[in-house]
Amino acid sequence: MDLNIKWNGDMAFSNVTPSGHDIKMDAAEAVGGKNTGARPTELLLNAVAGCTGIDIISILTKMRLEPTDFQMDVSGERADEHPKRFTTISIHYALDGDLPEDKVVRAIKLSKDKYCSVSHTLNADISVSYSINGVKGEQEL
Repeated sequence: MDLNIKWNGDMAFSNVTPSGHDIKMDAAEAVGGKNTGARPTELLLNAVAGCTGIDIISILTKMRLEPTDFQMDVSGERADEHPKRFTTISIHYALDGDLPEDKVVRAIKLSKDKYCSVSHTLNADISVSYSINGVKGEQEL
C-alpha cells in the first residue's frame, strides 16, 4: 500500500486513500494546529476498531448470524513520555440480536488473535470485553 500525504500548512495534512477516501489530519490549536482534521492518534484507534469490527461482522456473517446492532467503545491509554505511544487499548463490543454467546466470543477471539492486521501492527496491550443484548459477557477473551 502506498500513500501520498500532502502538507496543507501549519500542522494540517491530507490525502486521498488508495480506495478513494479523503483523510484530513491536524493538530490541536494548543500545539500550532487549526483543528481542521482528526488527530493521527484518533485515526489509529478508529483503525483498530474498524479492522476488528469488520472481522467480527465477516465472521458472524459466515456463521449465518446477523447482529441487529453493533457498537464499540474504545479507549486508549498513552505513555506520559514521548513518543507517548498507546500502552493499552480497551475495546468493548456491544452487540444486539439473536446471537449465541459462544459464536460471538469465537468471532471476537479470531479477530483479536488471528485476523486484525491493524491491532497486530501495534505493540499496545489490547484488552477486549463484550455484551450481547445489554448483558455483559462472562467469557475470558
